[in-house]
Amino acid sequence: MATQQRPLSPHLQIYAKQITSTMSILHRITGIVNALGVLALAWWLVALASGGEAYAQFIAVAGSLPGQVALFGFAATLVYHLLNGVRHLVWDMGLGFEIPQVYRSGYTVIALAVVFTGLLWYAGLSVGGAA
Repeated sequence: MATQQRPLSPHLQIYAKQITSTMSILHRITGIVNALGVLALAWWLVALASGGEAYAQFIAVAGSLPGQVALFGFAATLVYHLLNGVRHLVWDMGLGFEIPQVYRSGYTVIALAVVFTGLLWYAGLSVGGAA
């Protein structure tokens, strides 16, 4: 009896990316980035408790262009991870599984993540006097 030689799963070259798979991968990546971002939060707290010189050093690093980019990225990953987590909670309730709803909720999470991150930074810079 001859066996058919067929692929066991779709190959990556022919697999079309879907919003669900892309957002799932992003959710995992943002979770890892958030875990690493907590190290920066811990550094801030230790610098705050250590005195003026250590805190000034932290502020110098955080206020630099690379520091600002890292803080913005951390804020964006926090917001995205939170919103996509809420989306998953809605799915856990058995809602939103129809394909149009899946796409709508996915694009809504992306749009709200951009808007909320921008608002968060605007508020933060306004309070700090930079806006």
